[in-house]
Amino acid sequence: MSLVIRSTQKAKIKSIDFFRKTPRDLTEASLSGAGISFLAAIIIIFLFGMELHSYLTVSTSTAIIIDKSSIEDIVRIDMNISFPFLSCEFASVDVSDVLGTNRLNITKTIRKYPINRYLQSTGHEFVAWPTTYAIKHDETVEETYGEGSVALNSHNFDKIVREHPIVVVNFFAPWCHWSRLLRPAWEKAAKVMRQRYNPEHDGRIIVGSIDCTQEPDLCQKHHIQGYPTIRIYRQSSSESQDNLGINVHESYYGDRDTDTLVTNMEHLVSSIGAHFLMQTSGSRVIPVPHQEGCRIEGFVWVKKVPGNLIISASSGSHSFDASKMNVSHVISTLCFGSIVTPMMMSDIKRLGPYLGVGHNRLNGQAYIASTEDRANVTIEHYLQVVKTEVLGLSHKLIENYEYTAHTSLIHSHSIPAAKFHLEFSPMQVLITENAKAFSHFITNLCAIIGGVFTVAGILDSILYNTCKLAKKVDLGKNY
Repeated sequence: MSLVIRSTQKAKIKSIDFFRKTPRDLTEASLSGAGISFLAAIIIIFLFGMELHSYLTVSTSTAIIIDKSSIEDIVRIDMNISFPFLSCEFASVDVSDVLGTNRLNITKTIRKYPINRYLQSTGHEFVAWPTTYAIKHDETVEETYGEGSVALNSHNFDKIVREHPIVVVNFFAPWCHWSRLLRPAWEKAAKVMRQRYNPEHDGRIIVGSIDCTQEPDLCQKHHIQGYPTIRIYRQSSSESQDNLGINVHESYYGDRDTDTLVTNMEHLVSSIGAHFLMQTSGSRVIPVPHQEGCRIEGFVWVKKVPGNLIISASSGSHSFDASKMNVSHVISTLCFGSIVTPMMMSDIKRLGPYLGVGHNRLNGQAYIASTEDRANVTIEHYLQVVKTEVLGLSHKLIENYEYTAHTSLIHSHSIPAAKFHLEFSPMQVLITENAKAFSHFITNLCAIIGGVFTVAGILDSILYNTCKLAKKVDLGKNY
């Protein structure tokens, strides 16, 4: 009795089978069916591969939205720019914006390295004295102070430097305000040193002056870019000369009154034989670059408002001849935002093939003024900066900044500069990575298999019935 009940239950369960089986001995195989089956299998495999590739490929959506950054938000600008004709002595990085920010000669995050005109490094990092130091001059100036210093020129300069242990030289220009302030104290200090160390009997120190308007070639050879420049030349051997034959020298950045000058010159005499003594004595004497170029590396922070990044020669106690300044430069790196690591860049390129193209648009670009037109030329770069945010499946936000750049060369009578005008867009680009649901992949996969199988079955049925009908017609004709 129980066996009957069980068989009845099985029969009821079998009755709901959607896939009724046809006995194998009632089916018939055909060559056309085999061919269509083989073709259908190839199509299913191909479509499965295409669907799998589509499932694994990241799809993105792009939207333009308003940048909701706060006005206090700041952006980092990384730079590596080489100036083959601007000395590290006076190279200054300044930042300003429309909100009143005005930071001059940024040094905390900026490093300067001397280079030659071929962009090759020629020494260690150059560290200058803070520009906030106020240079002191004589309060009262005698109307007649006479000539106490030795007039140096291209004919006697090398000879005097070779023959005397210490030669202190004032490179000046008569039109320079600071040179005129220095000259009375300089001549009086020179007289004092001449009395104490008579060149004919002692000669341990010579105090000289060079008028750069009369000796432009000599001043250019020694890379004089600001006036007045006080250089200290020590008696040196051939090993202590650079590749241009210029003796190793230092610059004096201290006060310019008579007493201070005399005191420091006395220290120089006492330091003969101890080359580095003056560098630690607090007298503001430091080695200067032997080449005229400078590579500026580092970063600055700017607010996301219209502003300027300016690199030029600057000093609170020197004058510059604009016709002799040249701010031609080569940009190795100029980028906004956090530094993009190789892994981040691979993600950025994966999420958007066209993203990251403008991240380093100026990298590797050279802006060199021609020999005829480089005097009084300011090079201005106009940058339009757009923020791009990429939101991946991991919900990790990647922030990237792209920019367009337009450059122009402008002739002016002011001190030439390299200016980067920054304009941040109020809009931003949001790129979102969209995940494709696994259920969608399975659904498409089933549709592919079922659709191809169904279409192949219809084609096989049509072909089989057509062949069968053709055989019947043929048999009918034969009879």
